[in-house]
Amino acid sequence: MYAFRHTSLSVSAGNVWLDAMLAHAPDVRGIAVLVQNGCILHADLRDAVIAKRLQDAHFATLSVDLLTRYEEQRDVDARYNVPLMSARLDAVLEWLDHQPGFDRLALALVASGTACGAAVRSAARNRDRVSALVCRGGRPDLAGAGPLRGLGCPTRFITGGADAGAPRYQRAAYELVGSMRDWQSIEQADSDFRAPGSLDQAARLTLDWVVEHLPPPKPPESEAEAVATPTAAARDREAEGEQ
Repeated sequence: MYAFRHTSLSVSAGNVWLDAMLAHAPDVRGIAVLVQNGCILHADLRDAVIAKRLQDAHFATLSVDLLTRYEEQRDVDARYNVPLMSARLDAVLEWLDHQPGFDRLALALVASGTACGAAVRSAARNRDRVSALVCRGGRPDLAGAGPLRGLGCPTRFITGGADAGAPRYQRAAYELVGSMRDWQSIEQADSDFRAPGSLDQAARLTLDWVVEHLPPPKPPESEAEAVATPTAAARDREAEGEQ
C-alpha cells in the first residue's frame, strides 16, 4: 500500500480561488483531475470513492470544485455556466503544469454533473495535455457540438440505466464525440449512482479507462528537474520534520 500525502489547496483561476484536494505519492503512474460543481471538501463523497480507487492503483488525484462556495450558495444558475467553469479548468491545468514534476505525468479528466460539459470543452482545447476523459452521468451535452466533435482523447461515458436523462442528454452528446469513445451503462444506477454497488462499478470503470489510456510518466529532462519532482520534495519535507 502506498502512502499518499493529502493536501488541501486553493488554486487561482482568474479572479477567484478554487477549493482543491491534492493526493500524491512517490513515483505515481499519472494524475487524474476530478472536477465537479459542488463543495469537494464536504458534500460529495462519490468523487472521494473514485479518487480512492485511483490512488489505490497509484495514480495521483487532484479534486477541484469549479465553483466557489459563494457561487454555489448564492447563484443557482452558476452550475450551468459551462464557459466559466471550462476556463477555470484550463487555469487549473496550467497551474498543475507549473508544479515541479507534475508536467511529466500523463493526465486524465474525470467529471460529474454539469462539470462534464466543462471537462469536454477543456479537453478539446488541451488535446496535447489530456490523455483520457471520463464523464460519469452529468451533462456533457452542455459543452456543445463543436467541443464534443473536437475531442482528441479516448472518452468514456458511464451512465445509469435508471437515469431518465441518459437518452436525452448523455447519449445525444456521446453520438457527437469525435475521438475514440466508449459507452458503459450500469443497469440499476440512477443519476446519482445511489443504488447498492453502482458507485463501486463506476469507480472500477473509471480506473480501467485511466489505466488503459494514460502513458507512463516522461523521464526528467535533467538532473535538476529530477531533484525537483514531488517525490523528492516530499522526502525533503519529511526529513526536515524529523530533525
